Amino acid sequence: MTLNLSHLLYRDLRTHGEETYPEECCGILLGRADGGSITVLRLVRAGNTRTDSAHNRYSIAPQELIFAQREGRKAGLEIVGFYHSHPDHPAQWSATDFAEAHWLGCAYVITAVEQGRATVTNSFLLTGTREEDKAFRPQSIVLPSSEPRFNPD
Repeated sequence: MTLNLSHLLYRDLRTHGEETYPEECCGILLGRADGGSITVLRLVRAGNTRTDSAHNRYSIAPQELIFAQREGRKAGLEIVGFYHSHPDHPAQWSATDFAEAHWLGCAYVITAVEQGRATVTNSFLLTGTREEDKAFRPQSIVLPSSEPRFNPD
């Protein structure tokens, strides 16, 4: 399964990580999942509500999840994943990321932010049918080879 993102959305989620450095950023991915791919059409930035370890943990308030879900429904979209950053740490899921991931079938995108600069971004699909058999699987991020550009003619 692939994760399809526009260059703009890809840049936005990486920029979010740079802006919140040295703390983790987090957000919600809205789009559509069909067949073998997830297409992200909108990012919803969320505040990191962790007060104990915001530099290496994140949490999204339930109110923000409900807001994103409602906004998505208005646009015919659904929550298809989440993103967060790893300040000065690799773009790989941690034991905490795994323990706190519960949205089966969703993408979990992680961007490494080293010394304030986004470096590597990876995506992991949370597979399984219930909590007991869930697993993260690497997921390819696909950016379009070209995007229409604004032409002021």
